[in-house]
Amino acid sequence: MYAILDIETTGGNYDEEGITEVAIYRYNGEQVTDQFSSLINPQKSIQPFVVKLTGINEKMLKNAPKFYEVAKRIVQITEDCVLVAHNAAFDYRILQTEFRRLGFPFERKTLCTVNLSQVLLPEQPSFSLGKLVRNLGIPFTDQHRAHGDAKVTLKLFELLLEKDAQKHIIKQHIQHLNPNKAPAQYLKIIDQLPSEMGVYYIHNKANEIVYIGKSNNIKKRVLSHFTGKEKKALALQKEVVQVTYSLTGGELVTLLKEQNEIKINTPEYNRAMKYRIFPMGIRVDSKEPYPKLIVEQIQKEQNYLSVYKNKKAAKAALFRWMDDFGICMQKTSLMKAERACFNYNLKKCDGACVGEEKSKAYAQKIENLIASFSYPYSDFLILEKGRKNGEAAFIFISENQFQGYGYFELNHQIKTKKQIESRLIAIQDNPDTQKLIHSFLTRKKYIKLIPLPNEI
Repeated sequence: MYAILDIETTGGNYDEEGITEVAIYRYNGEQVTDQFSSLINPQKSIQPFVVKLTGINEKMLKNAPKFYEVAKRIVQITEDCVLVAHNAAFDYRILQTEFRRLGFPFERKTLCTVNLSQVLLPEQPSFSLGKLVRNLGIPFTDQHRAHGDAKVTLKLFELLLEKDAQKHIIKQHIQHLNPNKAPAQYLKIIDQLPSEMGVYYIHNKANEIVYIGKSNNIKKRVLSHFTGKEKKALALQKEVVQVTYSLTGGELVTLLKEQNEIKINTPEYNRAMKYRIFPMGIRVDSKEPYPKLIVEQIQKEQNYLSVYKNKKAAKAALFRWMDDFGICMQKTSLMKAERACFNYNLKKCDGACVGEEKSKAYAQKIENLIASFSYPYSDFLILEKGRKNGEAAFIFISENQFQGYGYFELNHQIKTKKQIESRLIAIQDNPDTQKLIHSFLTRKKYIKLIPLPNEI
């Protein structure tokens, strides 16, 4: 649990400042569960430059509550939370100072969105809150007011959580809040999970992610791990101390996110997917006058038309291509003998196997096959539903290469390539991602395709 915080002060000498406004959003990693915002009477004068910056003057604060009147509420809303703020050291120091004046300790763990942004968004020219969120295409109203700054810090933190593919933030959170959680507390874990689409992470007592999974119903899927009797399920039951999750919205984003984070984090119980989801591939060998289609286990140095979960699925694809594109069986790895293929005798092959079909004509068939795997545009966005109302997810293709995914608010659409890239959760293009995207496009599961001009 996080408490997204912003504080406005009177200004003045170090440790002599008073709070003029505070805003806190209690956030569980997916949604706001509680919020508090209030002007505060600091019982001291406000520096003129602060009045000009924030618009908060002493007249506005005359009837506002004093800090001791809201202190209990602040303790309650931040209980068991990691404090998150832009320049968290300042806000945390101010809070601690006010509680110290009351004679009470105030201890919380903190996360700073300045530091997180410098690590996860290193390409940004500025890390001041206003310039940073504008460059990211995040709408910002009521700047230099606690409620406005806290709300936009929450939006920034949501993006940083998504950008954190190695899950440093989540791991730190787990370490602070759940060091000794017992595996037997399955029901408590399940109760905290949503019945929505997303990616989930099973953590052990050492705060390591031991398994990453996906589901259109996270709660139901995790419950199956806890009630399963197969070998892997029993092993996970012994390991689990906590389950965290990330809602994803759409199907394609979910698939892409899962495969990417498994490869990055290499969880112990995702052995089969650590390297490839689809270990078998079909490639074109153009060394001979008649190009040959080869089914083989994926090799790094080769380029593949398509990839598959097993050899059986790859062979099935080849047989479909024979019917759809007139591919000769002899010109594949399915047949090694230099004789007429079976389809030639059935008059389904134009005779490449016996030299009746000219090599140029046959090569064109292979080109047509290759073209069938091309994207509809060289630069475009695939849109699908977002994680919440008023949001859309996008998958970005540039120069026929998959770049990554991201989210944007429907009332603040991304319009430039710079905005797209700033909100992008980058994922390396590979045969697995290509397979997932092509399959998704074939099934037309998307909301919309948006072609992009060369310069946007």
